[in-house]
Amino acid sequence: MKWMAKAALAAVIGFAVQQAAAMAWQAWERRSKYRQAQEYAERVGKPMLVVGGPWGDNPFRSFLRIPAHGCGDFCLDIDPRACQGCNYVQADVRDIPFPSGFFGSALASHVLEHLPTVADAEKAISELQRVAGLVLVASPTRHSVIAWGVPSHHLWVRQGSDGSIALEQRDSRQAGQRLLESLPGR
Repeated sequence: MKWMAKAALAAVIGFAVQQAAAMAWQAWERRSKYRQAQEYAERVGKPMLVVGGPWGDNPFRSFLRIPAHGCGDFCLDIDPRACQGCNYVQADVRDIPFPSGFFGSALASHVLEHLPTVADAEKAISELQRVAGLVLVASPTRHSVIAWGVPSHHLWVRQGSDGSIALEQRDSRQAGQRLLESLPGR
């Protein structure tokens, strides 16, 4: 019986380590892409747009006062709380109220997955490309159980190293099965 308890403990520890790694990857991706966008905007001498404020809708982030990334020169979000302390613009990413080419770069951080359809995300990407010379996207990884459990996540979004952006509609009926398939040892 002791071996079963040890095996269960090892499985829980392994799962916790895997989830910590997924969270660390997401934090690294957000900060890395923020720096890339910031450096590019400075190099071309234009402002930087952040879509998806550094505080997001995560109550723990606000409580601990640890932003996900910086504000950029302008911070666009539908929720003013996400951009506290930033130069805030309340708008939808699918209809950005700036002229074409206004920004050197734009970072969409954990935003696109909340849009209801692939078509909506494509419209948002088109808008980002219209207003900025460089568009970077940070999004939750499929390896995060938290990402699977957020009801407002409708899409899987991934930006390739070549800048391409892959979009996939999530099917809530398959979410449980895909979650199981994404766990270590499956």
